[in-house]
Amino acid sequence: MIQVTKPTRVAIIGAGFVGSSFAYALAQTGLVSEIVFIDINRKKAEGEAMDINHGIEFVAPVKVWAGDYSDTVDADVIVITAGANQKPGETRLDLSKTNSCITKEVCSEIVKYTKDAIIVMTANPVDILTYVTLKETGYPPNQIIGSGTLLDTARFRYLLGKHLGVDPRSVHAYIIGEHGDSELPVWSTATVGGVPINKFCHKHPPDICQATLDQIFDEVKNAAYEIIARKGATYYAIGWGLKRLVQAIIMDQKSVLTVSTLLDDYHGISDVCLGIPAVVGRAGVDRIVELELSEDELVKLSDSARLLQDMQRKVGY
Repeated sequence: MIQVTKPTRVAIIGAGFVGSSFAYALAQTGLVSEIVFIDINRKKAEGEAMDINHGIEFVAPVKVWAGDYSDTVDADVIVITAGANQKPGETRLDLSKTNSCITKEVCSEIVKYTKDAIIVMTANPVDILTYVTLKETGYPPNQIIGSGTLLDTARFRYLLGKHLGVDPRSVHAYIIGEHGDSELPVWSTATVGGVPINKFCHKHPPDICQATLDQIFDEVKNAAYEIIARKGATYYAIGWGLKRLVQAIIMDQKSVLTVSTLLDDYHGISDVCLGIPAVVGRAGVDRIVELELSEDELVKLSDSARLLQDMQRKVGY
């Protein structure tokens, strides 16, 4: 008897810049068999689906269409990108109230159809909205994942690799905390090719001082502001980042990624979602990696957590 396997479906809530860039990246992978766009602007969702479908001849077969929330019923992963965009001069936290209301509406629809999917939140402020999603859906914490500092960490590794003259994939360094202004670099565990970054800088030219490293972090922290000032929004890199995150889930890769997840006594921090290295697989967050942080890093992480908890209270949680 031939066993028929269920198609692998990813539902994308929001067909804007981020949602469509993610769908484009995902369609090229051959990773899933179905991609459905769900957007309040049905014509926009239809247009994005049409555009991708017209290039299916060039990639692995995948069914792409514009649907509605009932199409989440068979979704393996639901990626929420819906929300107001960050404008020039705005911080991500400025979007909290508006996008919390949008997230509540989205969650109220999702729970009508499924409790089994892994939900990935990427709208901003991502840490606050990850927490809102957790509370509004009632899903187990492992099934709710925010994109967190996934992109910040990628930017960090790219810029460090660029300055040090090495492949960014050989740089192992994290940005943790809020995906925003209170995020922090974890210099104490940063390595290049297995060598602590400070030793690598001094032994393998170019020799880079701490002031330069701090400047690199500032570039990371302000990257979104710089891009938004130039082109209005960021979407290509996060599209790739979401593809990588969904790949880890669908293929049960047990990848360590800096995602936003609910913390429970992580270095004394609880009841807040923020970016931290976690093992991600088919069940979502498999476990959280407890980094050995310096005293200064612990203080900064705690400050970041308090900032987010204050904002959680302001939006009613």
